[in-house]
Amino acid sequence: MKPPKEKHSLKIHFLGGAKTVTGSKFLLETPEVHILIDCGMFQGLKELRERNWVDLPVDVSAIDMVLVTHGHLDHTGYLPRLVQQGFKGTIMGTAPTLEIARIILEDSARIHEEDAKRANEEQYTKHHPAKPFYNQKEAAATLRFFKPIIERSWITLSQHITCRFQPVGHIIGATFIELEIYGKRFVFSGDIGRPNDYLLDPPEKPVRADYLFLESTYGDRLHEEEVPEHKIIALVNKIIENRGTLIIPSFAVERLQTLMYVLWKLYQRNRIPNVPVYADSPMGNNVLAVFEQFPKWHKLSLEDYHAMCDHINIVTSYRETWEVIDRQGPKIVIAGSGMVTGGRVLTYLKQMIDMESTQILLVGYQAEGTRGRHLQEGVHEVKLYGKYFPVKAQVHQLRSLSAHADQRELLDWLDHLESAPDMTYLVHGEASAADTLRVKLQTEKKWRIHIPELNEVVRIEV
Repeated sequence: MKPPKEKHSLKIHFLGGAKTVTGSKFLLETPEVHILIDCGMFQGLKELRERNWVDLPVDVSAIDMVLVTHGHLDHTGYLPRLVQQGFKGTIMGTAPTLEIARIILEDSARIHEEDAKRANEEQYTKHHPAKPFYNQKEAAATLRFFKPIIERSWITLSQHITCRFQPVGHIIGATFIELEIYGKRFVFSGDIGRPNDYLLDPPEKPVRADYLFLESTYGDRLHEEEVPEHKIIALVNKIIENRGTLIIPSFAVERLQTLMYVLWKLYQRNRIPNVPVYADSPMGNNVLAVFEQFPKWHKLSLEDYHAMCDHINIVTSYRETWEVIDRQGPKIVIAGSGMVTGGRVLTYLKQMIDMESTQILLVGYQAEGTRGRHLQEGVHEVKLYGKYFPVKAQVHQLRSLSAHADQRELLDWLDHLESAPDMTYLVHGEASAADTLRVKLQTEKKWRIHIPELNEVVRIEV
């Protein structure tokens, strides 16, 4: 008779990405190592953003490693603060993920500094003085902990714990993470991409998951069956007719490159005339170089990459931003940020949002509390740099360019699993989206589902 198997107690801390799409941070405490999956910054609602300034309710110095699913700010933007609080371990991710994270951290640190400086100079801050969330020196100090890994290979973390990073679409370098812990498989989905992405291969799928941590961003909806090119063509024709500007607030990673690709292809196929297109996102321009650096991570040939870049006007300085604004005639501007929370797009909107000839196209998820969500919901004015501006521009939305899987695609991503997980935790989704997906999974698959609260701690015996 075999002796009973030794039981091991684990704890999961849901430090972010719980009933919200931002701030993803999941701490896994095991008897051997403490592992943080993602280390994101909260965005959107003020009550969430204020949480960024509060130290984590755990012993940060005891965290041995951070495993990063992908480079987006809501998955990496808290890393400098983690280092400030005593983290001295290793930050692991695929090579393109860590390169994206480097670009995002350096850029966001610069924006934090600029925003604090502007707030102090123009005195529209309640804080005296306003301070950056972290500065460029602190961002640079974080990079020394980065360690790139080889995707699809099992990596030993401790005696009984291994992990593997599997490509999942969404953005260049993005992965879902599998952890093998005392014989049990823990799967963290990260952000799951679309099966028919313009630039990226379809997501790879897990075959086993004893404990599944599944994103639910679009767990309550299906993406519209629209052809993105049709809406873009119609808006280009409209700005030609009105001699106006099409402003597309864009995420710097993936979305900006996808928009560049779509606009270049439309011109190449004679679907739109040669209207000048400007890509104004310093971070987005840096991400372009990542596509050239890691060709196996996307579908774009080197020849097409260079042809696309030659067609688009890459704005490289703030002085050029103002030259673009002053340029007469129809034009298309793609500028960061995607949720209109900061970046160069605010400068364009400040000058043009009160013009009826301006068209604004939202092309991604707009979190609660962001200017993008307010514009999506039809507000009559927006606050930019401490002042209100009337919204006379027409606002449009294109949901089918989303880099997040919808409900059907989330279910398809699960179709290779050999058996039901012991427990599925729905994360990275607003409460209504997560609950809709919960009902769907419980009804169709009879799975055990839990939607964690922020800062909830769950104990698991394995």
